[in-house]
Amino acid sequence: MLEKITGIENRYEELTRMLGEAGDDYQRVAELAKERAELESIVSNAQEYRRTIERLNQAYDLQSSEDEEMRELASAEIADLEPVARRLEKELKSLLLPKDPRDDRNVIMEVRAGTGGDEAGLFAADLFRMYNRYAERQNWKIEVLSQNETGIGGFKEIIFMVKGKGAYSKLKYESGVHRVQRVPMTESQGRIHTSTVTVAVLAEVEDVEIDIPESDIHIDVYRSAGAGGQNVQKNSTAVRLTHIPTGIVVACQDERSQLQNKLRAMSILRARLYDIEAEKRQQELEKTRRSQVGTGERAEKIRTYNYPQSRVTDHRINVSSYNLPAVMDGDLGIFIDELSLRDESERLAMAGVAEDEG
Repeated sequence: MLEKITGIENRYEELTRMLGEAGDDYQRVAELAKERAELESIVSNAQEYRRTIERLNQAYDLQSSEDEEMRELASAEIADLEPVARRLEKELKSLLLPKDPRDDRNVIMEVRAGTGGDEAGLFAADLFRMYNRYAERQNWKIEVLSQNETGIGGFKEIIFMVKGKGAYSKLKYESGVHRVQRVPMTESQGRIHTSTVTVAVLAEVEDVEIDIPESDIHIDVYRSAGAGGQNVQKNSTAVRLTHIPTGIVVACQDERSQLQNKLRAMSILRARLYDIEAEKRQQELEKTRRSQVGTGERAEKIRTYNYPQSRVTDHRINVSSYNLPAVMDGDLGIFIDELSLRDESERLAMAGVAEDEG
Protein backbone atom coordinates (compact mmCIF):
# COMPACT_ATOMS: atom_id res chain seq x y z
CA MET A 1 0.00 0.00 0.00
CA LEU A 2 2.77 2.45 0.96
CA GLU A 3 4.50 1.85 -2.39
CA LYS A 4 1.31 2.83 -4.21
CA ILE A 5 0.95 5.91 -1.99
CA THR A 6 4.52 7.00 -2.76
CA GLY A 7 3.75 6.84 -6.48
CA ILE A 8 0.64 8.98 -5.96
CA GLU A 9 2.59 11.52 -3.88
CA ASN A 10 5.23 11.77 -6.60
CA ARG A 11 2.53 12.33 -9.21
CA TYR A 12 0.91 14.98 -6.99
CA GLU A 13 4.22 16.87 -6.71
CA GLU A 14 4.73 16.56 -10.48
CA LEU A 15 1.25 17.98 -11.16
CA THR A 16 1.93 20.88 -8.79
CA ARG A 17 5.11 21.67 -10.71
CA MET A 18 3.36 21.34 -14.10
CA LEU A 19 0.57 23.68 -12.94
CA GLY A 20 3.19 26.32 -12.15
CA GLU A 21 4.60 25.96 -15.66
CA ALA A 22 1.29 25.85 -17.56
CA GLY A 23 1.02 29.64 -17.83
CA ASP A 24 -2.05 30.92 -19.74
CA ASP A 25 -3.01 27.57 -21.26
CA TYR A 26 -6.34 27.48 -19.43
CA GLN A 27 -7.45 24.12 -20.83
CA ARG A 28 -4.18 22.55 -19.72
CA VAL A 29 -4.46 24.20 -16.30
CA ALA A 30 -8.02 22.85 -15.89
CA GLU A 31 -6.94 19.29 -16.80
CA LEU A 32 -3.96 19.35 -14.43
CA ALA A 33 -5.97 20.93 -11.60
CA LYS A 34 -8.70 18.30 -11.96
CA GLU A 35 -6.23 15.40 -11.72
CA ARG A 36 -4.41 17.06 -8.79
CA ALA A 37 -7.70 17.61 -6.91
CA GLU A 38 -8.54 13.91 -7.30
CA LEU A 39 -5.26 12.98 -5.57
CA GLU A 40 -5.36 15.63 -2.86
CA SER A 41 -7.39 13.68 -0.28
CA ILE A 42 -5.11 10.64 -0.64
CA VAL A 43 -1.97 12.74 -0.19
CA SER A 44 -3.26 14.63 2.87
CA ASN A 45 -4.52 11.39 4.45
CA ALA A 46 -1.19 9.67 3.75
CA GLN A 47 0.73 12.50 5.38
CA GLU A 48 -1.39 12.27 8.52
CA TYR A 49 -1.04 8.46 8.51
CA ARG A 50 2.77 8.70 8.28
CA ARG A 51 2.93 11.25 11.11
CA THR A 52 0.78 8.98 13.29
CA ILE A 53 2.92 5.91 12.56
CA GLU A 54 6.07 7.90 13.34
CA ARG A 55 4.67 8.99 16.71
CA LEU A 56 3.59 5.40 17.42
CA ASN A 57 7.06 4.05 16.70
CA GLN A 58 8.59 6.63 19.04
CA ALA A 59 6.12 5.62 21.75
CA TYR A 60 6.95 1.93 21.23
CA ASP A 61 10.64 2.75 21.68
CA LEU A 62 9.94 4.66 24.90
CA GLN A 63 8.19 1.64 26.38
CA SER A 64 11.62 0.14 27.00
CA SER A 65 12.76 3.23 28.90
CA GLU A 66 14.12 2.78 32.43
CA ASP A 67 12.02 5.76 33.54
CA GLU A 68 8.66 4.40 34.83
CA GLU A 69 6.86 7.71 34.28
CA MET A 70 8.10 7.77 30.66
CA ARG A 71 6.86 4.22 30.11
CA GLU A 72 3.41 5.18 31.42
CA LEU A 73 3.27 8.21 29.13
CA ALA A 74 4.31 6.03 26.20
CA SER A 75 1.60 3.46 26.98
CA ALA A 76 -1.04 6.21 27.17
CA GLU A 77 0.14 7.64 23.83
CA ILE A 78 -0.01 4.18 22.22
CA ALA A 79 -3.56 3.67 23.51
CA ASP A 80 -4.57 6.98 21.90
CA LEU A 81 -2.72 6.57 18.61
CA GLU A 82 -3.38 2.92 17.69
CA PRO A 83 -7.12 3.42 16.93
CA VAL A 84 -6.26 6.60 14.98
CA ALA A 85 -3.71 4.67 12.91
CA ARG A 86 -6.24 1.90 12.20
CA ARG A 87 -8.87 4.45 11.14
CA LEU A 88 -6.45 6.30 8.86
CA GLU A 89 -5.25 3.04 7.31
CA LYS A 90 -8.84 1.99 6.57
CA GLU A 91 -9.61 5.40 5.05
CA LEU A 92 -6.47 5.21 2.91
CA LYS A 93 -7.37 1.76 1.61
CA SER A 94 -10.84 3.05 0.79
CA LEU A 95 -9.40 6.06 -1.08
CA LEU A 96 -7.07 3.77 -3.04
CA LEU A 97 -9.91 1.57 -4.28
CA PRO A 98 -10.57 2.01 -8.02
CA LYS A 99 -13.55 4.33 -8.47
CA ASP A 100 -16.36 3.53 -10.83
CA PRO A 101 -15.80 6.16 -13.57
CA ARG A 102 -19.58 6.57 -13.77
CA ASP A 103 -20.05 7.54 -10.11
CA ASP A 104 -20.07 11.32 -10.62
CA ARG A 105 -22.35 11.23 -13.65
CA ASN A 106 -25.97 12.15 -14.15
CA VAL A 107 -28.30 9.16 -14.42
CA ILE A 108 -31.21 8.08 -16.55
CA MET A 109 -33.78 6.18 -14.49
CA GLU A 110 -36.47 3.97 -15.99
CA VAL A 111 -39.42 3.07 -13.74
CA ARG A 112 -41.85 0.50 -15.20
CA ALA A 113 -45.01 -1.08 -13.83
CA GLY A 114 -44.62 -4.85 -13.49
CA THR A 115 -47.16 -7.37 -12.24
CA GLY A 116 -50.28 -5.99 -10.60
CA GLY A 117 -52.14 -4.03 -13.27
CA ASP A 118 -53.35 -0.55 -12.29
CA GLU A 119 -51.94 -0.92 -8.76
CA ALA A 120 -48.45 -1.48 -10.20
CA GLY A 121 -48.87 1.69 -12.28
CA LEU A 122 -49.89 3.69 -9.22
CA PHE A 123 -46.89 2.39 -7.29
CA ALA A 124 -44.62 3.33 -10.21
CA ALA A 125 -45.92 6.90 -9.76
CA ASP A 126 -45.25 6.65 -6.00
CA LEU A 127 -41.64 5.57 -6.66
CA PHE A 128 -41.17 8.44 -9.12
CA ARG A 129 -42.32 10.88 -6.42
CA MET A 130 -40.00 9.17 -3.92
CA TYR A 131 -37.00 9.68 -6.21
CA ASN A 132 -38.10 13.27 -6.82
CA ARG A 133 -38.05 13.94 -3.07
CA TYR A 134 -34.70 12.18 -2.65
CA ALA A 135 -33.23 14.28 -5.47
CA GLU A 136 -34.48 17.46 -3.76
CA ARG A 137 -32.70 16.40 -0.55
CA GLN A 138 -29.46 15.98 -2.53
CA ASN A 139 -29.94 19.31 -4.40
CA TRP A 140 -30.22 17.43 -7.71
CA LYS A 141 -32.54 18.27 -10.60
CA ILE A 142 -34.98 15.88 -12.29
CA GLU A 143 -36.01 16.15 -15.93
CA VAL A 144 -38.68 13.84 -17.40
CA LEU A 145 -37.58 12.35 -20.73
CA SER A 146 -40.55 10.12 -21.55
CA GLN A 147 -43.73 8.95 -19.84
CA ASN A 148 -46.62 6.62 -20.55
CA GLU A 149 -49.51 7.29 -18.17
CA THR A 150 -52.24 4.86 -17.17
CA GLY A 151 -54.97 7.50 -17.01
CA ILE A 152 -55.69 7.06 -13.27
CA GLY A 153 -52.59 8.81 -11.97
CA GLY A 154 -50.16 5.99 -12.54
CA PHE A 155 -47.43 5.20 -15.05
CA LYS A 156 -46.91 2.22 -17.29
CA GLU A 157 -43.43 3.67 -17.72
CA ILE A 158 -41.62 6.88 -16.89
CA ILE A 159 -38.04 7.69 -17.90
CA PHE A 160 -36.28 10.66 -16.32
CA MET A 161 -32.83 12.13 -15.90
CA VAL A 162 -31.35 13.01 -12.51
CA LYS A 163 -28.72 15.75 -12.79
CA GLY A 164 -26.25 16.27 -9.97
CA LYS A 165 -22.76 15.42 -8.74
CA GLY A 166 -22.52 11.85 -7.53
CA ALA A 167 -26.03 10.93 -8.71
CA TYR A 168 -24.97 7.55 -10.12
CA SER A 169 -22.84 6.70 -7.06
CA LYS A 170 -25.98 6.67 -4.90
CA LEU A 171 -28.86 5.82 -7.23
CA LYS A 172 -27.14 2.78 -8.80
CA TYR A 173 -28.30 0.78 -5.78
CA GLU A 174 -31.95 1.35 -6.76
CA SER A 175 -31.71 -0.89 -9.82
CA GLY A 176 -33.95 -3.95 -9.45
CA VAL A 177 -37.49 -5.12 -8.66
CA HIS A 178 -39.43 -3.17 -6.02
CA ARG A 179 -42.38 -5.02 -4.47
CA VAL A 180 -45.37 -3.32 -2.78
CA GLN A 181 -47.90 -4.96 -0.47
CA ARG A 182 -50.99 -2.87 0.27
CA VAL A 183 -54.76 -2.64 -0.07
CA PRO A 184 -55.61 -0.95 -3.40
CA MET A 185 -58.16 1.89 -3.38
CA THR A 186 -60.34 -0.21 -5.69
CA GLU A 187 -60.34 -3.20 -3.31
CA SER A 188 -63.77 -3.35 -1.63
CA GLN A 189 -63.04 -6.26 0.75
CA GLY A 190 -59.80 -4.89 2.19
CA ARG A 191 -57.54 -7.59 0.79
CA ILE A 192 -53.82 -6.94 0.51
CA HIS A 193 -52.46 -7.12 -3.03
CA THR A 194 -48.84 -7.61 -4.09
CA SER A 195 -47.52 -5.70 -7.11
CA THR A 196 -44.09 -5.04 -8.56
CA VAL A 197 -42.27 -2.20 -10.30
CA THR A 198 -38.89 -2.50 -12.03
CA VAL A 199 -36.28 0.25 -11.79
CA ALA A 200 -33.28 0.54 -14.11
CA VAL A 201 -30.49 3.05 -13.42
CA LEU A 202 -28.20 4.04 -16.30
CA ALA A 203 -25.25 6.43 -16.21
CA GLU A 204 -25.48 9.25 -18.76
CA VAL A 205 -23.08 8.61 -21.64
CA GLU A 206 -21.28 11.13 -23.83
CA ASP A 207 -21.46 10.79 -27.63
CA VAL A 208 -17.76 10.01 -27.86
CA GLU A 209 -17.95 7.05 -25.47
CA ILE A 210 -20.12 4.79 -27.55
CA ASP A 211 -20.45 4.89 -31.32
CA ILE A 212 -23.77 3.81 -32.83
CA PRO A 213 -23.62 3.51 -36.64
CA GLU A 214 -26.67 4.96 -38.40
CA SER A 215 -27.08 1.63 -40.21
CA ASP A 216 -27.77 -0.03 -36.83
CA ILE A 217 -30.82 2.17 -36.14
CA HIS A 218 -34.32 2.03 -37.60
CA ILE A 219 -36.31 5.25 -37.05
CA ASP A 220 -40.09 5.54 -36.99
CA VAL A 221 -41.90 8.87 -36.62
CA TYR A 222 -45.54 9.24 -35.61
CA ARG A 223 -47.99 11.68 -34.06
CA SER A 224 -47.66 12.01 -30.28
CA ALA A 225 -50.69 12.06 -28.00
CA GLY A 226 -51.34 12.81 -24.33
CA ALA A 227 -53.15 10.58 -21.85
CA GLY A 228 -56.42 9.24 -23.21
CA GLY A 229 -55.69 10.50 -26.71
CA GLN A 230 -55.68 14.15 -25.67
CA ASN A 231 -53.52 16.90 -27.18
CA VAL A 232 -52.95 15.07 -30.46
CA GLN A 233 -50.19 16.73 -32.47
CA LYS A 234 -50.94 17.56 -36.09
CA ASN A 235 -47.34 16.86 -37.08
CA SER A 236 -45.41 13.63 -36.62
CA THR A 237 -43.06 14.69 -33.82
CA ALA A 238 -42.83 11.45 -31.80
CA VAL A 239 -39.81 9.25 -32.51
CA ARG A 240 -39.25 5.52 -32.03
CA LEU A 241 -35.72 4.14 -32.39
CA THR A 242 -35.02 0.44 -32.85
CA HIS A 243 -31.43 -0.70 -32.35
CA ILE A 244 -31.26 -3.52 -34.88
CA PRO A 245 -28.35 -5.58 -33.40
CA THR A 246 -29.91 -5.77 -29.90
CA GLY A 247 -33.61 -5.21 -30.57
CA ILE A 248 -33.73 -2.38 -28.00
CA VAL A 249 -36.62 0.02 -28.67
CA VAL A 250 -36.75 3.60 -27.32
CA ALA A 251 -39.66 5.97 -27.90
CA CYS A 252 -39.91 9.68 -27.03
CA GLN A 253 -42.86 11.98 -27.62
CA ASP A 254 -42.77 14.61 -24.87
CA GLU A 255 -40.76 17.23 -26.76
CA ARG A 256 -42.29 19.66 -29.27
CA SER A 257 -40.06 18.81 -32.21
CA GLN A 258 -39.04 15.62 -33.94
CA LEU A 259 -35.36 16.56 -33.59
CA GLN A 260 -35.62 17.07 -29.82
CA ASN A 261 -37.40 13.72 -29.40
CA LYS A 262 -34.75 12.02 -31.52
CA LEU A 263 -31.94 13.51 -29.41
CA ARG A 264 -33.69 12.34 -26.22
CA ALA A 265 -34.20 8.85 -27.59
CA MET A 266 -30.56 8.63 -28.71
CA SER A 267 -29.41 9.66 -25.23
CA ILE A 268 -31.47 6.87 -23.63
CA LEU A 269 -30.35 4.29 -26.22
CA ARG A 270 -26.71 5.25 -25.75
CA ALA A 271 -27.02 4.86 -21.98
CA ARG A 272 -28.69 1.44 -22.30
CA LEU A 273 -26.01 0.12 -24.67
CA TYR A 274 -23.24 1.47 -22.44
CA ASP A 275 -24.87 -0.22 -19.43
CA ILE A 276 -24.93 -3.56 -21.27
CA GLU A 277 -21.21 -3.27 -22.06
CA ALA A 278 -20.41 -2.17 -18.49
CA GLU A 279 -22.27 -5.19 -17.11
CA LYS A 280 -20.30 -7.53 -19.36
CA ARG A 281 -17.02 -6.02 -18.17
CA GLN A 282 -18.10 -6.18 -14.56
CA GLN A 283 -19.04 -9.84 -14.79
CA GLU A 284 -15.67 -10.63 -16.33
CA LEU A 285 -13.76 -8.67 -13.66
CA GLU A 286 -15.74 -9.92 -10.67
CA LYS A 287 -16.14 -13.64 -11.21
CA THR A 288 -14.82 -14.17 -7.69
CA ARG A 289 -17.69 -12.32 -6.01
CA ARG A 290 -21.41 -11.86 -6.47
CA SER A 291 -22.13 -8.22 -7.25
CA GLN A 292 -24.97 -6.56 -5.35
CA VAL A 293 -25.87 -4.09 -8.05
CA GLY A 294 -25.33 -3.25 -11.65
CA THR A 295 -25.23 -6.80 -12.98
CA GLY A 296 -27.86 -8.92 -14.68
CA GLU A 297 -29.79 -9.50 -11.46
CA ARG A 298 -32.63 -7.09 -12.07
CA ALA A 299 -35.14 -9.90 -12.04
CA GLU A 300 -34.45 -10.34 -8.32
CA LYS A 301 -36.60 -8.58 -5.72
CA ILE A 302 -34.44 -6.00 -3.95
CA ARG A 303 -36.94 -4.21 -1.69
CA THR A 304 -40.44 -4.68 -0.26
CA TYR A 305 -42.76 -1.83 0.77
CA ASN A 306 -45.34 -3.26 3.23
CA TYR A 307 -48.02 -0.62 3.86
CA PRO A 308 -50.08 -2.44 6.54
CA GLN A 309 -46.93 -2.80 8.69
CA SER A 310 -45.44 0.59 7.63
CA ARG A 311 -42.27 -1.37 6.88
CA VAL A 312 -39.73 -1.13 4.07
CA THR A 313 -37.18 -3.97 3.85
CA ASP A 314 -34.12 -4.11 1.62
CA HIS A 315 -33.48 -7.81 1.06
CA ARG A 316 -29.87 -7.41 -0.10
CA ILE A 317 -28.70 -6.14 3.29
CA ASN A 318 -31.60 -7.33 5.49
CA VAL A 319 -32.25 -3.79 6.75
CA SER A 320 -35.77 -2.53 7.53
CA SER A 321 -37.30 0.87 8.22
CA TYR A 322 -40.58 1.03 10.11
CA ASN A 323 -41.29 4.56 8.90
CA LEU A 324 -42.69 3.90 5.42
CA PRO A 325 -44.10 7.44 4.96
CA ALA A 326 -40.62 8.92 5.50
CA VAL A 327 -39.07 6.51 2.98
CA MET A 328 -41.73 7.35 0.39
CA ASP A 329 -40.95 11.02 1.07
CA GLY A 330 -37.38 10.42 -0.12
CA ASP A 331 -35.63 9.37 3.10
CA LEU A 332 -33.57 6.61 1.44
CA GLY A 333 -30.34 7.15 3.34
CA ILE A 334 -30.86 4.16 5.66
CA PHE A 335 -30.65 1.85 2.62
CA ILE A 336 -28.32 3.66 0.21
CA ASP A 337 -25.70 4.46 2.87
CA GLU A 338 -25.62 0.87 4.13
CA LEU A 339 -25.48 -0.56 0.58
CA SER A 340 -22.59 1.76 -0.19
CA LEU A 341 -20.74 0.67 2.98
CA ARG A 342 -21.30 -3.02 2.26
CA ASP A 343 -20.16 -2.61 -1.33
CA GLU A 344 -17.00 -0.81 -0.19
CA SER A 345 -16.29 -3.49 2.45
CA GLU A 346 -16.56 -6.22 -0.18
CA ARG A 347 -14.24 -4.35 -2.54
CA LEU A 348 -11.75 -3.77 0.29
CA ALA A 349 -11.85 -7.49 1.10
CA MET A 350 -11.29 -8.33 -2.56
CA ALA A 351 -8.39 -5.84 -2.74
CA GLY A 352 -6.88 -7.54 0.32
CA VAL A 353 -7.19 -10.94 -1.34
CA ALA A 354 -5.59 -9.57 -4.51
CA GLU A 355 -2.67 -8.11 -2.50
CA ASP A 356 -2.14 -11.39 -0.64
CA GLU A 357 -2.16 -13.36 -3.87
CA GLY A 358 0.24 -10.86 -5.47
